Order: sequence, then structure tokens, then C-alpha cells
Amino acid sequence: MRGKQTVRDMVLSLAVIGVLVAGIYVFIPHDDSESAEDKAVQTADYRVALLTARRTAPYAIAEPKGLGKGWRATSVWYKASNDGKGGAWHLGFLDPEREYAALEQSDAPAEKFIKDVTLGAEKVEGTQAVGAAKWDRYKGETYNALVREEPGVTTVVTGTAPYGRLAEMAASLEAKKGD
Repeated sequence: MRGKQTVRDMVLSLAVIGVLVAGIYVFIPHDDSESAEDKAVQTADYRVALLTARRTAPYAIAEPKGLGKGWRATSVWYKASNDGKGGAWHLGFLDPEREYAALEQSDAPAEKFIKDVTLGAEKVEGTQAVGAAKWDRYKGETYNALVREEPGVTTVVTGTAPYGRLAEMAASLEAKKGD
């Protein structure tokens, strides 16, 4: 008789524990909307790097302002050059569909810089209207890009995101020098 009570007591104890766990799960707030992939992506806070780049770079550094919900910064860096030419600013994002889009800027020779940051994309016919500005379109096996060459700086918005998303990022850019 003693053995049957032990098994019965164990089953009752497990039932009570199960009810408690279920209660905790139901009543403790949690967010199931974020997938495991989303949790695996680390976001980057780029404010300090942006301020440093704006103080150091010989050109106005751009940053996206007002991108919609779902855009997440994932990488950031600024590399100054030793000779005062060829410094580079990089700010990478995942868009709401988890496609990559990056802002790249440099005062290095435009042709080599564009080739490097677009992973060899080639200029195609036509331009992309972004606000009042026209951006050149580049298409590549890995990345597409929108490119704007101005005196003293080349700005490239590139990545796996479609041209519409790249244009959305380009339209949000606000360039400033020396914050």
C-alpha cells in the first residue's frame, strides 16, 4: 500500500507544479513576437561613433533620421586616414524584412571606393530620384546600390535590400559636420 501512495503523491505533486508553471507563463509578461533569428541579431548603438566621425572627418557625415519601425543598426565604424584623404564611414542596418542596407561614405577616390563597398556592382543606366536629388544605380551579384558623388565625398547606400528600401534609407540621410 505504501508504494501506491508514493506514486499517487508524486503524480499529484507534478500536477500542482504544472499548474503553477502554467500560471506563471500566463500571468508573467513575455514577448513571443520576436523570433529566434531576431534575438540572435545584435544591434549597434552608433551615437558615439557618429559624434567621433563628425568631429574627425573632413566631410559632413550622414546619418539616417526617421527610418520606420523595424530598422536596426547592426554595425558601425569610422576609419580616419593618415594622409587626410580616404577616411571612411560605415553604418550597417537590417531593414524590416531583415535585408541588409548600409550607408558608406568616403573622400577616397570614388571609383575604387564604390567598387569595394558594393562588392563589385556595376553602374546601370538610369538614376533613382530620392527627394530632389538623383542617385546613380548600381547592380551586382551580391549588392545593389545607390550612389551620389559630390565634391569631397561619395555617399553609397548599398546592400541586399531592394532599391526601394535603399531609396528609403537614402531619403532619410542627414549630413552634418562637427557635432
